[in-house]
Amino acid sequence: MPRPVIGITTSDRKSRLAWWFDWFAVWRHGGRPLRLSPSRPKPEHLDGLIIGGGDDIQAHLYDAEVQLDVRVDPERDELELELLARFIPQHTPVLGICRGAQLLNVHLGGTLDPDIYTTHEGLKQRRTVLPRKTVDIVGDSKLHRLLGVTWCRVNSLHHQAVNQAGEGVDIVARDRDGLVQGIESRHHDFLIGVQWHPEWLIFNRPQQRLINALVRAAKRRVSDEKR
Repeated sequence: MPRPVIGITTSDRKSRLAWWFDWFAVWRHGGRPLRLSPSRPKPEHLDGLIIGGGDDIQAHLYDAEVQLDVRVDPERDELELELLARFIPQHTPVLGICRGAQLLNVHLGGTLDPDIYTTHEGLKQRRTVLPRKTVDIVGDSKLHRLLGVTWCRVNSLHHQAVNQAGEGVDIVARDRDGLVQGIESRHHDFLIGVQWHPEWLIFNRPQQRLINALVRAAKRRVSDEKR
């Protein structure tokens, strides 16, 4: 079977190193990575979709007050919301990473915490690509079954987080500070968001199982379409 095409959304200004981690994470598990950004042609077909990490999401999309000291990417917001509106009804497997998890929740009608450090007094800043944060995962959730663990250590590069869950969305992981770290849809076979960056944890087996699961779900979708 040919490699399934996995679209990965990025900004136009994403670094080569960051894109290499995205590319390698999908390629090593049998997928064909396709970079999607506002300046690139929109895909005619995808077998799987990753909404990647990046800038903050525009506050008006989830009815929040505008933050003046943050960087946003309106063209990317528009692209990703359009992709979700198109491919979710087609039952395309979707994984949201960091910003991507937040955007998934917003697309499904949920809200975000615009700045966790102003709304959670005394919260320790942990901005690192290394797995320094502990996350607890709800038992018997899809995320739990895919990772194969009830807790894990993850990296942390965010200052926003999911607040109110969207329609049909379950919160399935939180860190030890109580912040949302994982969500999934009850109405889709594979629609999952994680607040961390599994693509950076290339030697971490549970995190690589998550990427592998997305590619496998995309392969099943290709197989089902050929029947």
